[in-house]
Amino acid sequence: MRVRLQKALSQAGVASRRAAEKLIAEGRVSVNGATVREMGTKADPAADDIRVDGRRIKAAERLRYILLNKPAGVVTTRSDPQRRPTVIDLLAGVREYVYPVGRLDYDTEGLLLLTNDGDLAAALTHPRHGVERTYEARVAGMPDHEALERLRKGIPLDGKRTLPAQVVLLAKGPAKAGHYVREKRDSVLLITIREGRNRQVRRMLEAVGHPVDKLKRVKIGPLSDRMLKRGEWRDLKADEVRALKKAAELGTRNPEPGTIRVRRAGASPRATSAR
Repeated sequence: MRVRLQKALSQAGVASRRAAEKLIAEGRVSVNGATVREMGTKADPAADDIRVDGRRIKAAERLRYILLNKPAGVVTTRSDPQRRPTVIDLLAGVREYVYPVGRLDYDTEGLLLLTNDGDLAAALTHPRHGVERTYEARVAGMPDHEALERLRKGIPLDGKRTLPAQVVLLAKGPAKAGHYVREKRDSVLLITIREGRNRQVRRMLEAVGHPVDKLKRVKIGPLSDRMLKRGEWRDLKADEVRALKKAAELGTRNPEPGTIRVRRAGASPRATSAR
């Protein structure tokens, strides 16, 4: 069956459809010996010789959905020209050609999904689905009401305002979310965003005067796992995969206008009106 080339690559677990389009544009894909650059080109994975960088693709043995707790100091890519450790180096025993869905910065730690399901990867990374990502950030200083309101409404980055963020502020002292404030001038907050611009959370917090000291992603859509240690990974359960696909299909609702959640250490969540 002939399908678009980028779909064939994603179904084979080579890359997401968007990443596959980039491979095609760069002239790294060939069909039956001829380099292909046209995005509308179709091919039959069962009959045609499809290659990426000279390597013939084949259907994935099985679909894998892996949740990794990425440590800081590891790059989110399959290979690195600077020879830094990559997330793939942490996946001992994984034979399938999985790739990371989205990115975490070199200095950022936390949950990262890797898969060879190109359709799901494309849905999770497409802006229109708005799948939520929640980060735990230790920042300099204590953000005041005005700073939180700015985060909630969106911060102009590169000439375009970010989508509204959900914010939970934790007071000085032990943080229930798992991080401890080291110094009196530090605080911890949780921030949930629905898009994935370059270093977005760090840039948003810097824009309101509270640069990030440490950043960790603690949730991807419905997925979270506080028991997964740094550098460890596990396969997703069937119900987790179903929940993730549902989140990618339906997206998430915008946060209720005029509300910022503020939680003090040792207290239950409360809502305050942002005016």
